[in-house]
Amino acid sequence: MIVRWFIRIRRDSSRILVLAATLGTYACSSSTDFGEPLDSTWSQWSTPEDASFSRTALEMLPEYLSTLNTTGLMVVVDGKVLLHYGDLEELSYVASVRKSILAMLYGPSVANGTINLDRTLEELGMDDHGGLLEIERRATVRHLLTARSGVYHEASNSGDDSDSAPTRGSQEPGSYFLYNNWDFNAAGAAFELMTGREIFDALMTDLAEPLGFEDFQRSRQEKSGNLDRSIYPAYHMWLSTRDMARVGQLMLQEGSWDGHRMIPESWVREVTSLVTHREQMNPESRRSGAFGYGYMWWIWDSPLVSPLYSGAYTAKGAYGQYITVLPALKMVVAHKTAVGDGRGYDSTSWSGYQGVLNRLLAAKCQESCS
Repeated sequence: MIVRWFIRIRRDSSRILVLAATLGTYACSSSTDFGEPLDSTWSQWSTPEDASFSRTALEMLPEYLSTLNTTGLMVVVDGKVLLHYGDLEELSYVASVRKSILAMLYGPSVANGTINLDRTLEELGMDDHGGLLEIERRATVRHLLTARSGVYHEASNSGDDSDSAPTRGSQEPGSYFLYNNWDFNAAGAAFELMTGREIFDALMTDLAEPLGFEDFQRSRQEKSGNLDRSIYPAYHMWLSTRDMARVGQLMLQEGSWDGHRMIPESWVREVTSLVTHREQMNPESRRSGAFGYGYMWWIWDSPLVSPLYSGAYTAKGAYGQYITVLPALKMVVAHKTAVGDGRGYDSTSWSGYQGVLNRLLAAKCQESCS
């Protein structure tokens, strides 16, 4: 028989989501098959055992998810969906995940020479309210992408570590990491300046269309920010959970999709390689975490984490937006906590999401699944 799991993920009893523990009814001799097919173009594992995961361990995940504010979760192993949870189609704000996606969009233009990462802000004619300092104008596009510009001008939007920024003009470009929205927003402006393309048009033609996004709407993508603070707005993106999973899968496949090269393999490796090691992170409180930083992707960089995180990296957005790639498991995890539209700002913390990842890793069969 088919057993469907209904999990309350909010105290509001009117909001009930269905857990489909796999994307297909398990065909096995057990008396408890569970899950439901997903109406999607994704391929599906018939059983978790086929993907070398423990059914018993995965069955424990819904109880944990019910303690979070998760609205969508999709787990893909070797290109096929292992499990899904919640509303995978809903378009919602992905916060700072936008930055990791912009790093991907840079790839083809870097490869064909349209973008020169070593051009300075001065050479590009980029400035801001009140003027940039001479030392700040020496920052390059590469410095923007790696959060090492040394420019501590106020950003148009909050949500960074700018409260911990050094004094303006005190850091040579390239010498000091700070997670700073001015850098990321200026990186968006530099992309548009050098390519002559609007970011959201590039998102549509370079990723959404060739990857077969099922839910993308160009009209939902919009820039925002206080332009009295900075002339560079944030390029906010609205994506669905299942299309976030496609982004992660493209990265796992090192820029290749259905036999076509979309992003240079060398670029995928570059942006997901450590530029800033954990012990170099700023402010100092970040050094106790598990991450270093690449080109707008967070890279696992701690001897304390499981070897299954070897080579792993993640996009992280406020309120619970995550795309995680675990090459050692050929796994992609896309997680969403939808915010806005009158629902308030419920959040799934990184520690809560880390609990999801740890449970997935614990479900991996080290030998064979019985």
